[in-house]
Amino acid sequence: MKKVGLLGCGSIGTQIALAIDSGKIPAVLTHVFDNSKDAAISLVSKLNNKPEIVENSHLLSSHPVHIVVEAASQDAVKDVALSVLQNKRDLMIMSVGALLDESIYDILSDACKDFKKTIYLPSGAIAGLDGIKSIKDELESLSITTTKHPRSLKGAKFFETSKIDLDSIDSLTTIFEGTAKDAVSLFPANINVAALLSLSGIGSEKTGVKIMADPNTDKNTHHIVAAGTFGKMTFIIENYPDENNPKTSRLAVLSAIETLRKYCSDDIQIGT
Repeated sequence: MKKVGLLGCGSIGTQIALAIDSGKIPAVLTHVFDNSKDAAISLVSKLNNKPEIVENSHLLSSHPVHIVVEAASQDAVKDVALSVLQNKRDLMIMSVGALLDESIYDILSDACKDFKKTIYLPSGAIAGLDGIKSIKDELESLSITTTKHPRSLKGAKFFETSKIDLDSIDSLTTIFEGTAKDAVSLFPANINVAALLSLSGIGSEKTGVKIMADPNTDKNTHHIVAAGTFGKMTFIIENYPDENNPKTSRLAVLSAIETLRKYCSDDIQIGT
């Protein structure tokens, strides 16, 4: 069975760990780390098979794991990803926005080739990335409109300088409109879908993003439009927020679990 190291013991990390512990993912979780030791201890307490808590994030890949799963933050990706590949471990990244920094993307891409390892990016809270990848050379325009309840956007870097008061919003309101590159920087915990979409298609500076707040919704909705010489694609995904973390969608958690299950399984593989 594949051995897994887990970086990040929050909501998503915990649910991945529980999926391994239950046997849904045919693997063994051997080592975990979180900047909060209490979070790591809390996670381990929920598991029948107890992984070791390591003292720093770089120690995860120094142990004989097959893959390190990042479920922490963009900063964690920037700090740890290269050393994971250098230690000849595969890597699964949840905080995909970190890869929109071209220097980081290029370094990690080269490292994958140099050390013959692979980085896996789950499709997260959206669908249709297999189609986008297939027609990326014929794409002329690509956009995503994301609508969430105002509380799901709280704490984003964007509001450090914005005069928008999320608590005062009483109807559908446009919060941001710009490129995926800017959106991921300003909403690092909310809009990883824009990073995934742009990496699959025509890049972060050509992918349009609109973020809307709707106090009357109980879903996270993503409306994707892709057009080009191939034709046109439109996807609408309506997700319920994860009950443990309203900033992310339930689908994002399930996507992470399925990506890791696929990695750990000898099975028929479906999709592009």
